[in-house]
Amino acid sequence: MSLASRISGIKFIGLLTTILFISTSGCSSNSDTDNSNASENAQLVVFAHNATTTTNVTGTDNNIKAVKNENAEPMSSSAKVIYLHHSTGGVIWDGGVDTTIANYNTNHGTNYSITQMEFPKSHPYGWNNYPYDYWNIWVSHAGASVYKTEPTLEMLTQTYDVIVWKHCFPVSSVVDDTGSPDITSSVKSEENYKLQYNALKAKMHEFPNNRFIVWTSPALVESATNSEEAKRARDFANWVKTTWDEPGDNIYIWDFHDLETGGGLYLLPENAASTSDSHPNPTFAATAAPLVGQRIIDVIEGRGDN
Repeated sequence: MSLASRISGIKFIGLLTTILFISTSGCSSNSDTDNSNASENAQLVVFAHNATTTTNVTGTDNNIKAVKNENAEPMSSSAKVIYLHHSTGGVIWDGGVDTTIANYNTNHGTNYSITQMEFPKSHPYGWNNYPYDYWNIWVSHAGASVYKTEPTLEMLTQTYDVIVWKHCFPVSSVVDDTGSPDITSSVKSEENYKLQYNALKAKMHEFPNNRFIVWTSPALVESATNSEEAKRARDFANWVKTTWDEPGDNIYIWDFHDLETGGGLYLLPENAASTSDSHPNPTFAATAAPLVGQRIIDVIEGRGDN
């Protein structure tokens, strides 16, 4: 057989394989909830009751196929967003995240909604929202039922199109690696974080019709840490941006760490509540809130990888 014939044959087989793959692939990721019973719906009401919706919508488009390489397509003009946070995220929220979305709706004729919710709550789960905790709730205890009253991704993705999640600043108290990473460990080390994040990424990829926005970790003020911890925290934030994140999938990054630190190691004094308090201050929040609001809008409208 000539070389040209062999190449032609390879091209034909590749085309046939592609056609077969397209014809057998599906985008639905919510079969568990399709079969959910009344008790599961009641559990969904429990967590929704604890959320505060700030902008109303008329509905969502559950037919958007937000699969790999198709996330450049806009979502529904009435896309619904859940913003999960603790205190740091709460300060930024109060800077006007919801106002940014509402103003955009007014100016562009969209009907996006955003809901904020403390996750996880202090009781019964505990006031911890670090990589271990997201892994524990969403991966280790995945399913159509709440875990210690906290909604799983199977539940959240049925109600919200976009899920925004983050950590609070103690996540940056990163201890040295031991060389024996453990995905089930709550120890704050890079090696554990990376295992937990990789599992979380795989989990989020199970919901291609949804989009996720992950903040890089909030920084600590200089008096609350040391240079070694701060370097490890920055290294993890950089790993999330440059290695963990995959262009073209349904996960997007908002680089909060860089915004807070100006590219340095510590939360800048002018951005902090005080030199001993690693919460952001209201002035910084008023600057950051429109940025994360616009980031959410860009992800909804297919500009997340730009």
